[in-house]
Amino acid sequence: MDPDNPRPRDRSDPRSLTRVQHWVMSTLVVSLILHLAGGLVLGAYVMDDDRLDGRIGLVAIAGVLGFLSVVVALAIHGRHLVSWWLVAGLLPALVFVWIVFG
Repeated sequence: MDPDNPRPRDRSDPRSLTRVQHWVMSTLVVSLILHLAGGLVLGAYVMDDDRLDGRIGLVAIAGVLGFLSVVVALAIHGRHLVSWWLVAGLLPALVFVWIVFG
């Protein structure tokens, strides 16, 4: 190691501050949105059985929020918004339907 000629920093370092900030922000946003969707599902679960329209509406909103969480995470990372990851955004909706109506 020569102190007069330090090695150049590798710009593709996976521990770079910007990369860590993106991962932390996307994790926080996705977990926040999914918690909100989970609260809607909990509300649909405890709702009276005769209010089927309200239960369907809450589960639909929760499904849209699950899908939106993946879109926001892709946007934070600067990726294309049309991706196969959007299928993962529909997975919470299927789980919510199974919980409420199963």
